Amino acid sequence: MSATLSRGSLQPGQQKLAEKFTILNDRGIGMLTRVYNIKKVRYSACGDPKAKPSYLIDKNLESAVKFIVRKFPAVETRNNNQQLAQLQKEKSEILKNLALYYFTFVDVMEFKDHVCELLNTIDACQVFFDITVNFDLTKNYLDLVVTYTNLMMLLSRIEERKAIIGLYNYAHEMTHGSSDREYPRLGQMIVDYENPLKKMMEEFVPHGKSLSDALLSLQMVYPRRNLSADQWRNAQLLSLISAPSTMLNPAQSDTVSYLGFILCHGVLNSDQAALSLWKLALQSSTCLCLFRDEVFHIHKAAEDLFINIRGYNKRVNDIKECKEQALSHAGLMHRERRKFLRSALKELATVLSDQPGLLGPKALFVFMALSFARDEIIWLLRHADNIQKKSTDDFIDKHIAELIFYMEELRAHVRKYGPVMQRYYVQYLSGFDAVVLNELVQNLSVCPEDESIIMSSFVNTMTSLGVKQVEDGDVFDFRGMRLDWFRLQAYTSVSKASLGIADHRELGKMMNTIIFHTKMVDSLVEMLVETSDLSIFCFYSRAFEKMFQQCLELPSQSRHSISFPLLCTHFMSCTHELCPEERHHIGDRSLSLCNMFLDEMAKQARNLITDICTEQCTLSDQLLPKHCAKTISQAVNKKSKKQTGKKGEPEREKPGVESMRKNRLLVTNLDKLHTALSELCFSINYVPNMVIWEHTFTPREYLTSHLEIRFTKSIVGMTMYNQATQEIAKPSELLTSVRAYMTVLQSIENYVQIDITRVFNNVLLQQTQHLDSHGEPTITRQFWISNGHIAYFPAMKAFVNLPTENELTFNAEEYSDISEMRSLSELLGPYGMKFLSESLMWHISSQVAELKKLVVDNVEVLTQMRTSFDKPGEMAALFKKLSSVDSVLKRMTIIGVILSFRSLAQEALRDVLSCHIPFLVSSVEDFKDHIPRETDMKVAMNVYELSSAAGLPCEIDPALVVALSSQKSGHCNNIHCLAKAINQIAAALFTIHKGSIEDRLKEFLALASSSLLKIGQETDKTTTRNRESVYLLLDMIVQESPFLTMDLLESCFPYVLLRNAYHAVYKQSVPSST
Repeated sequence: MSATLSRGSLQPGQQKLAEKFTILNDRGIGMLTRVYNIKKVRYSACGDPKAKPSYLIDKNLESAVKFIVRKFPAVETRNNNQQLAQLQKEKSEILKNLALYYFTFVDVMEFKDHVCELLNTIDACQVFFDITVNFDLTKNYLDLVVTYTNLMMLLSRIEERKAIIGLYNYAHEMTHGSSDREYPRLGQMIVDYENPLKKMMEEFVPHGKSLSDALLSLQMVYPRRNLSADQWRNAQLLSLISAPSTMLNPAQSDTVSYLGFILCHGVLNSDQAALSLWKLALQSSTCLCLFRDEVFHIHKAAEDLFINIRGYNKRVNDIKECKEQALSHAGLMHRERRKFLRSALKELATVLSDQPGLLGPKALFVFMALSFARDEIIWLLRHADNIQKKSTDDFIDKHIAELIFYMEELRAHVRKYGPVMQRYYVQYLSGFDAVVLNELVQNLSVCPEDESIIMSSFVNTMTSLGVKQVEDGDVFDFRGMRLDWFRLQAYTSVSKASLGIADHRELGKMMNTIIFHTKMVDSLVEMLVETSDLSIFCFYSRAFEKMFQQCLELPSQSRHSISFPLLCTHFMSCTHELCPEERHHIGDRSLSLCNMFLDEMAKQARNLITDICTEQCTLSDQLLPKHCAKTISQAVNKKSKKQTGKKGEPEREKPGVESMRKNRLLVTNLDKLHTALSELCFSINYVPNMVIWEHTFTPREYLTSHLEIRFTKSIVGMTMYNQATQEIAKPSELLTSVRAYMTVLQSIENYVQIDITRVFNNVLLQQTQHLDSHGEPTITRQFWISNGHIAYFPAMKAFVNLPTENELTFNAEEYSDISEMRSLSELLGPYGMKFLSESLMWHISSQVAELKKLVVDNVEVLTQMRTSFDKPGEMAALFKKLSSVDSVLKRMTIIGVILSFRSLAQEALRDVLSCHIPFLVSSVEDFKDHIPRETDMKVAMNVYELSSAAGLPCEIDPALVVALSSQKSGHCNNIHCLAKAINQIAAALFTIHKGSIEDRLKEFLALASSSLLKIGQETDKTTTRNRESVYLLLDMIVQESPFLTMDLLESCFPYVLLRNAYHAVYKQSVPSST
């Protein structure tokens, strides 16, 4: 490239260098993004796998594509009709689908033209570059060179570039009769840049002076950035507490930048400083970033270029030496730097969290720390994915999460205390910077009018600032001021400038400081992106996930695991407006990764909590009454001096010994679990929520959701229900385990700000239904009464096993006594107990259905008996005509057993509710007791339903009424349960059929007493068998009934018969002594 512009014809002020640099640098990043996406489509890196043009893999077009690539850039359509025939058919579709790719390459060519024109202008104007003086101009110049170089190198890596451009042009020619007007130049550019670095070395020969000057200005900055960790540590870099007396003095430092000398390699032979800088770069890395995850290996690239240049053998040797140095020492050096930065950033974050006011004077420390840490993380990410040595230890950093975490903490401090920094720098700009700048301007010997106007506007802008603007929430915007300074740098850096900035370095340095101060007022978010953006992780997904897994596996690092979801908030900052199609894919990736990280963190915490719960349940189990038998036995034997058991048998440890520590260093498994949980919960609780691509994530909700699912499964699992053997845990033991589990879950609130009560409500309320929200069975569904060989004993208020030949799988008394029923009520609650009642009522209704069939079979006899109860002889004859009398008795007994169990359950529910909600239960009870007799039955049933839900006994059982209305068609034999069955069934049936319950029961009493009196006159032993027991049954029916009284019984049945019956039954129950 040669300078074609006449220096005499140039007017530097009219070249708009600042504007061109700004536009071209931004456009260059956009072009890099578009070219990167074209290259990565074939790998589906950030796009749809189907996004690759189908024409490049179409078998029908394969020969045409090969022909076009072979002839590229020449165009031959006349003599190759056979090969291009298929292309002729699809030309319109090819034009449509390849247009985006083709014109992207055209845009690259136009960008190249603009860059070349600007570089020629800079050479013609003999622009002065020094990173320490005209920082913006030098930085933008170097950025543009780097962007341009990277773009051309990335372009050369698109394997299908010739095929895409050629296909489009052939389709264009077939459609319009001529090639696209941009094709000749575009095709030639593609050919010229087959070896981009070699071509650009030739291009940059005329620009060598400007480029080398800009690079050599880095010699005061770049070496300082590349010191070892020990040198940083000795210099107490980034430390706020090393010199407390200077803590309130603003920190100052030169900005760091870097660029290799490959493009202007001639200076390496003539300037030792340039050679030193170049060697330093070669020794610290083995590969550099082109764009995102695209890298190139600098040693091989440089060696391939220099090996063919005469007189560069020494440089080739330098490259080989530097490569060996990089391979053997770079990994260790960067590992030590990361280690230093972890401690430095931790100290910085700790001090600033305690004294946020220091963010003002020490803001530069914060951004330097962020920038250093970001560079080291990106270096590790880049090199770990492109390792060139066998040993990988230096490229595996299990503590990387900690460094990222401290970066996020510093970023959070800057965002949170932005107004503090604004307040400080507004005062700094108006009270110090404006004064110093005004003095510098006044002391200028020569100051042209235009420059004077711009400098005066700077002073006026800063002088007008005040703290009240910050307090009032005014929006600051210094972009115009910064652009003016950029323009002024361009005006004063050309060779014939009236005011040369090279002669007024103090002015340049002062303005650079002022520009930084303005950014602290209006561009804090942009500064955070510029110095600490880690969106590159989006393109290293595998390494990103691996780092996260390593973080979770190391307990000491799990507290920093939140840094990975937080990094997902960076991803959208890597998008560019020139490539909008990738926003959706990058956004989706950020959402999926964040969701995966938070889900894994919650799972890990859930597993730790589950392990702790298991341990605590085991400890609680040791306190169960069943485990005290052995201890009591040992105590009794010891007291009676009996020797039992084998000698040397170890004494059983008592509950609580695990809390006795002889040594503070002794760590139990429970201690480790609590430590790991506290570390992980710190991470989950670190931020209340995070916003990613307009989606809000709440880490605590992930934990809450997982706890609900696990708690539900654990409760059902703790029942230990075996469907084959029908074995199940005792309610009291299950309640003990659930309470232990809940105690652990309640302690989670000490670590994480979650509403654990909500978890309990959601889970335990679902357990009161027969199925949970996932359709799985609950404990309410699993608990049921056995219908085996058991008997109900009212005095014990429990069911007891009866002797049988077959061994029973469980002891009924261990599951049905009052304490177990109370435990069951605690577990199931009113809703669960209501479901249990409904299940019991379903069984009763099935028995009643069978009884109805028996009544239908005997309806004529029963009708006659109803009208003949006062005729003993006729009654005896009618009784013998009845069929299936034993079946009636058996079924009524079953109903009585079920109702007895329900009575136990209701009593237990009442006891439990009286403890939890005594005032509400007493109100319901009072309401039930004072309902008038004449109340409408529907209203009364509502009251009874409310009372029944509270466990209160009712005159009419509402559950039984509902069960029966849905039908549209202490003795070993449980005979004592008949009384309850007769009363409850009668009340329910007469309620359904709208009869007078009291009248019908009186009628029943008259019939029953008449029949029993008739039995008393019989002499047949078979007829009078168990006569006394039946008398007592009549007495129990009256006692159970709320509608019958003892006075009514005595009016139709002599009490003397009852007294004699009680005496006779008692004598039979007492075993005779022989």
